[in-house]
This record gives sequence, structure tokens and C-alpha cells, in this order.
Amino acid sequence: MNAIKNWLMRGGYGSFVILALILVVVFPLAMDIFRLNLVGKYLTYGFVAIGLVMLWGYGGVLSLGQGVFFGLGGYAMAMFLKLEASDPESTKIQSTPGIPDFMDWNQLTALPLWWEPFKSLPFALFAVVAVPVLLAFVVSFAMFKRRVGGVYFAIITQAVALILTVLIIGQQGYTGGVNGMTDLKTLLGWDIRTDGAKYVLYFVNAGLLLGAILLCRWIQLSKLGTLLLAMRDKEDRVRFSGYDVSMFKVFAFCLAAGLSAIGGAMFTLQVGFMSPSFVGIVPSIEMVIFAAIGGRMSLVGAVYGTLLVNFGKTYFSESFPDLWLFLMAALFIGVVMAFPNGLAGLYESHVKPWLARRRSAGAPATLPVPPAPAGHAAPVKAEPALSARVSGQTA
Repeated sequence: MNAIKNWLMRGGYGSFVILALILVVVFPLAMDIFRLNLVGKYLTYGFVAIGLVMLWGYGGVLSLGQGVFFGLGGYAMAMFLKLEASDPESTKIQSTPGIPDFMDWNQLTALPLWWEPFKSLPFALFAVVAVPVLLAFVVSFAMFKRRVGGVYFAIITQAVALILTVLIIGQQGYTGGVNGMTDLKTLLGWDIRTDGAKYVLYFVNAGLLLGAILLCRWIQLSKLGTLLLAMRDKEDRVRFSGYDVSMFKVFAFCLAAGLSAIGGAMFTLQVGFMSPSFVGIVPSIEMVIFAAIGGRMSLVGAVYGTLLVNFGKTYFSESFPDLWLFLMAALFIGVVMAFPNGLAGLYESHVKPWLARRRSAGAPATLPVPPAPAGHAAPVKAEPALSARVSGQTA
């Protein structure tokens, strides 16, 4: 038992276990399927927030375009689901049966060649991660090799988000345009709209999110994580030590892109559609806010920040439909001003010291006594009154 306790404390896994219990036990037991599905949608954004912790918190690289990778992962999954929903029997009323409805509306008479591979689920799952990571590699390699960073890189990621949004909306016949891809029904014949399917998808989503946290925590505790921190604080020193700093940044950016893409794919499955409204600049900035409120150095805190912001958005929009945007702004400003290091910083600055004081107050205090020389009597124990006084001073 003590070994497990020491492992949890040494690796910082105690908060992870608490989060896992909340997601896997508390929420499913306390919520109906509608609210649970909402939480599942929130958790898909948690993948982006975790990626930002690794990229921004540990790597020191701020990206304002993570919605690009979230959207690409979601669209890759949506393409497979849309093709499955567009079988000739279901689309027999169209001018061209067997193709997605938005293609028929835009007078396409055949499925585009680059859509064909997405009829295969294994290829679609591969594309969910490969396409966003490939784009992230191209962008980051081109920028970081030329030592473009800081605010300039953040602006470039915003430009990429804007370009992709305009491209998706403009190519309506191939992407569904501003409406996106809707009416996604089945996954290999399994109806994803039923309550039972929503329960399964929620647990799959939560399991993948917890697995992503463990993966990132393993990276943080490795030599790579140490080098990421060193690169963030003293980039020139790491470079002069012989390391290729640009490739560390490329790795962090690609890791964040891959995690965001998985979140996008799970969003498509949870909600049943994907649109360009999740790709642009505004949703990308919101995703940064999730990580900032949770704590940009805390993986678990990023998930809590994501849940808090999205719960506030839902609650305020339901209860105060005319004021909810102002209330959300007040929430952002208030949390940032009161807790500059996010919710995780609140835990480190207030809760953790309080727990330490509780443990030290409950432990018996004794004065350290040097060992007695050979031939002398053993030292006597400190008097209780003196021990109490010393304990009070040290506390």
C-alpha cells in the first residue's frame, strides 16, 4: 500500500487517479445520457488542451491555430461516416445515387478520386492522425528551421486557420461548405445515435483522453521532457549544447497536432457532424483559453479548465441567453486575474501547502539528538513540552 502511495506521489499521478474516477465513475452515475454526451463533447476539446500544455507550457511555443488540426481529424472521420451513409439505397432519390448529398446538390456526377480511400475505416483512422501531423510537420519545419517563433509563429498559425476555413467553405461541392458534413448515422453499420452507442463512445473518449495524459506525462518525466523545459527557458544554451532546438519544437507541434486530431475525430463521432466553424481563428483561441484557465503546465488541470469553460458556456447560454457572452468574458477575466497560473496554480499555491501543514501538524515531532559516543549512556528523548514548542515554530 505504501509503495502505491509513494508511486502516486512521486510521479504526480494522484490527481490523474482522481480525474479518472470522476470521468469513469462519477459522471456516468450522476448524469443522464443527454448531459453525459455533452460532457463527452467537452472532453474532445480536452485533447487540444493537453496538446497545448506540451506545446505551449513545456515547449514555450504558442499556437493560435489548433482548430486546424481538430477540424482535419474531424473531417477525416466524417468523410468515412458520410460515405457509409451515402450508399446507393439511401441516396436513390438523388440525381447521382451513391455520392454524398452535398455533392449531388452541387451537380457532381462522380465521387472525387481523393475521396475513394475513405471508404476504408483503417485508412480513415490512419488519415485522422497522419494528415494533421503531416501538415503540422510542413508548417513547423519551414518556420522553426528559419528560427521563426514567438508572436510571429502565432500569427502564422492564425493565418493557416483562416486559409483552411476559406478553403473548406469555398469548395462546397467537395467539403459540404459552410454547413459541413451532417447526417452521420452509422459506423460499420452500428447506429451511433442511440443511447447505448453514446455511452460506449463516452467511455472510449474518456479512455483515450486518460491514455493521452499518461503518454504526455511519460514524455514529461523523460529526458525529452527535460529538454523541452530547458529549450523553453534557455533556448540558446540548449542549442550551444549541441541539440537541434528546431526539431524539438517540430516534435512538440506535431504531438499537439496529433492529439488535437484525435479529439476532432471523437467529436465527430460524439456529435454526429463536422463543420468549418470548429476550424477557424475563434475556436482556436478558445482552445488556448481552456489550457490557460486549467494551467498551461498541468495536464490534468487542462482537462478541468476545458470542463469549466464549456460548462459555463452551456449554463450561461441556457440561463441567461441575452448575457451569456458577457458572463463568459467575465469568467475568463476573473479566473486569469485571480489565478494567473490557472486552476493548477491554485492547487499548488493554496491546497498543497494546506495539506502539507495538516500532515506536519499530525506527525509526532521530536528533536534530533546526535548519537552517543562509545561508553556513554544513550541520549534521552526530548521533553514533550519542548517538542511541542519546536513543532509550533517549524509549522
